[in-house]
Amino acid sequence: MGGKWRNLKWWSNSFWLLFFLGPYLRWDDRQAVLFDIPNRQFHIFGATILPQDFWMLALLLLFFAILLAVVTAVAGRVWCGFFCFQTVWTDIYTWLEEKFEGGPQKRRKLDAAPWTFQKIKVKTQKHALWLLVAFLTGVSFVAWFQDSFTLWGELVRFEAGMASTVFIGMFIAGTYVLAGFLREQACLWLCPYARIQGVMIDKSTILPTYDFVRGEPRGRIKKNQKEEDRTTGDCVDCNQCVAVCPTGVDIRHGQQEGCITCALCIDACDAVMEKVGRPTGLIRYESLEGLETGHSVPLHKRGRVWVYSAILTFALSGIVYGLSTLGAIDLKVLHDRQPLFVMQSDGSIQNKYTLKVLNKLSDDVKIMVIAEGPEGLKMTGSEDGFNARHGNVTPRTVFVRVPQSSLTAESMPIKFTITTSKGTEVFSSSRESVFIGPAR
Repeated sequence: MGGKWRNLKWWSNSFWLLFFLGPYLRWDDRQAVLFDIPNRQFHIFGATILPQDFWMLALLLLFFAILLAVVTAVAGRVWCGFFCFQTVWTDIYTWLEEKFEGGPQKRRKLDAAPWTFQKIKVKTQKHALWLLVAFLTGVSFVAWFQDSFTLWGELVRFEAGMASTVFIGMFIAGTYVLAGFLREQACLWLCPYARIQGVMIDKSTILPTYDFVRGEPRGRIKKNQKEEDRTTGDCVDCNQCVAVCPTGVDIRHGQQEGCITCALCIDACDAVMEKVGRPTGLIRYESLEGLETGHSVPLHKRGRVWVYSAILTFALSGIVYGLSTLGAIDLKVLHDRQPLFVMQSDGSIQNKYTLKVLNKLSDDVKIMVIAEGPEGLKMTGSEDGFNARHGNVTPRTVFVRVPQSSLTAESMPIKFTITTSKGTEVFSSSRESVFIGPAR
């Protein structure tokens, strides 16, 4: 049944076009978003995230977990009803089924009919498209972890690797079975979020709700009955709200575990109310508290929403900070402690350092090192620079000598700066350390 919420559901389903089309976006000479697990690199447009930056992944997971919690607390299982891949793929499979086999009555009639050429043709076409959607789902998933054009080339030549083949096969089987056959049973019996989100809902949560005050007692419309003679509520007991529910929930019995808040029952009820000449909104988005008292607690007065929002802000701020400070190259400096310093024959003091350079670029680059510190400082070990492998940490040992006359304290600051270039872009990173001399 069509309606405002059904249309909104289709629009929200289009969110998953990013899943299918995202791997084909290009950035410079590579895929725009590529989770390269074998090389331990995540490429997100111009940023390359290595294992050293995976603390941002923890914040990202925290952000989405709390986002799920706050949305559920405010408006129920919006994720389940409008965005969940199980819901979306089931909608697509059901839509394809209706195109080939018709509505529920026609489908039941076709299933009960003997196997004829026409029945085999219809069933074969439907299942072939189901398998095609499942295949594209599997390929699209793998394409986020392997260059999409390379993957398609391997598939066409039947040269796909074992890991790619296994994952595509798993997605074909999973999508075909879950969306084609299990459907709402996956929501009721397999999905843990049904239980988790159920306990996040309270009396102030806005949900598709049946107005029991206005609707009860239920009763059929009697022919030629005048409005003033009516002894029943607005609910005409047509059961359309149950018929359109993906999980078969009767919303008139209150909030239940199977309700995924997709709001299709609202469309069904409003259509019936318009036909019988009664006001719409018998089933509407409303909180239980709003039905009972006539008003709901404002959002800004709900403490848990403020707590959730604070955690969301913290996680998002950390992610933004991490991405904004993400450099193409990174430097760490380790001072050798055995010994802390060495006195040279000319009276100068020498310290030993290990420079660890993390190259986040997609190519090997040449690194130049500059040391700044006490007057007369000289660095050896990297006068002509050195090569840093892409996606790896490259260590380099350098020695720094300072005339003893330039040392005014036992410990003095020293700064190392590394630079490299790629095309017309110049990248640099600095790190401070200490230069240690004899006690004064």
